[in-house]
Amino acid sequence: SLNGILLALTEDKSGIFSTLAKILKGNPRCAVKAAQVLSEIAKNEEMKKPCIEADLVPTLIPLLESTDQEMLLHAGRAIGRICYDNRKLQEELVKVGVITPLVRVLTDYPESDPLVHVDLLALCNLADLDTAKEALSKTKVAEQLVKQLRRAENHEKLEIIFEVLQALAENDALKVQLVEAGVQEVLSEILMRLQGSSQAENTCIVKAASDLIVSLLLGGKKTRRHTDISDIKKKKKSPLDLPSSLLLSQLTDTSATYGNCERMVQLGVIHQLLDLLEKHVESEDISVQHAALSALRNLAIPVVSKVQILEEGVAERIQTLLRSEMPPVQFKLLETLRMLADGQADAAEILGQDPMLLNRLVQWCSANDHTGVHGEANRLLASILHHNRSQEVVKAIQEAQGVKHLISMTTSEHAAMQNEALNALAIASAINLGTFFLKESQLVQSLHKLLQDDNTSPEVKYNSMHLLCSLLNSGNLILICLHLCPNSPVPGPVCTTAFLYSNKESASSCTCRHTFILLMLSAKEKQR
Repeated sequence: SLNGILLALTEDKSGIFSTLAKILKGNPRCAVKAAQVLSEIAKNEEMKKPCIEADLVPTLIPLLESTDQEMLLHAGRAIGRICYDNRKLQEELVKVGVITPLVRVLTDYPESDPLVHVDLLALCNLADLDTAKEALSKTKVAEQLVKQLRRAENHEKLEIIFEVLQALAENDALKVQLVEAGVQEVLSEILMRLQGSSQAENTCIVKAASDLIVSLLLGGKKTRRHTDISDIKKKKKSPLDLPSSLLLSQLTDTSATYGNCERMVQLGVIHQLLDLLEKHVESEDISVQHAALSALRNLAIPVVSKVQILEEGVAERIQTLLRSEMPPVQFKLLETLRMLADGQADAAEILGQDPMLLNRLVQWCSANDHTGVHGEANRLLASILHHNRSQEVVKAIQEAQGVKHLISMTTSEHAAMQNEALNALAIASAINLGTFFLKESQLVQSLHKLLQDDNTSPEVKYNSMHLLCSLLNSGNLILICLHLCPNSPVPGPVCTTAFLYSNKESASSCTCRHTFILLMLSAKEKQR
């Protein structure tokens, strides 16, 4: 019975393993059958140990140099099954040079499906080893794997190839070799073919292809140093030449770390994303636009990336998307522009002197039907002022009627937005534009309300006082006490600087709680 045979093999009562070894070494006519027997024996988990102890693996390896396809098939199966999930043995296989014959099989017998299947399984088992990657980088395995990927039709084969490629993409040299072999073109074809399919198997393949593209763009988990990517840049066809929102979402998730951001910018992904955005700006399906803008926003986070993005003129180019009428796209665009301007005076200057952008911003600041767009437009306006302190930018925002929106922003229900508006207005007032705020009496009313409200956060109160000091220093003294001292002896709600200067006693008896302002005025008078 089969159990009896297996038991006999386990105990090696008749020395069958040594007999098989002798046949494999010295009897070519029977070697194929002996290899087949071993490949069947090795299916049983309990048989692996006696096979290893009998040193059958070193005996089988030379058979991989055979030109007999049947021998290659059975010897490959036997080795794969004996060494499966045994890292020590797998390392030994790489050490004795098993990589070369494995690649040769793919090269010499690319259309032999059974042989290629066994070969791919072997590579799949070995590809995680750094030693195997190093050995494979010295062969033409990338070229052969791309050929197999192109001709693969069933899901099982595709999954095995993707698993091998994903492991190899962690190696810098192999990554470049894969791109040189045109893997990105094949991946694009696969994604285009399967995009939109609801079948679970196809979804898995699309996910695997998207993951691989991201790995090729960024390098693998173990790759942290910058690579020589000139060869990748020279490729005419980009892996982003397809409208795949899944791929873009993968890029968005993966670009969330600084190292990855810098790498992707170096690879030229920015302009490819912008190409996609421009193609889809009129599309009703906003998934691509939203995903691409999310990726752009993440890429604009590191300072190093911001500088390169600016040098490539992205700030100007992205503004072509202002015509979008889709609130989710508008929101993500504003968020992206704000991230680009963060800490970058040059970017803020470009944005702050663009009439079309400023007019669109002012429109969105009034868009009460979409609170997200309304809030983000105000925040971008404040960010432009905060990060660029030139008269030209302040003047441009004033001419675009943007100041009133910043003043309204000081009464936002969100403390963060209040502080952003107060800081931006303080910076603008410090430029000393004379009557810049004289027409905006609502500013002082807003500040008065903030300072009187017990629920106002300390930081907002501090920034409100800071803005008042900026107004004081800018020469706009007449504004300081407008509507500020309701108990002033001066008739009406206005306590003017002129009155304070002419009547110190009235000034000192004014019950306005904001005595700091009065002290500042007094100090200002003494300086004169």
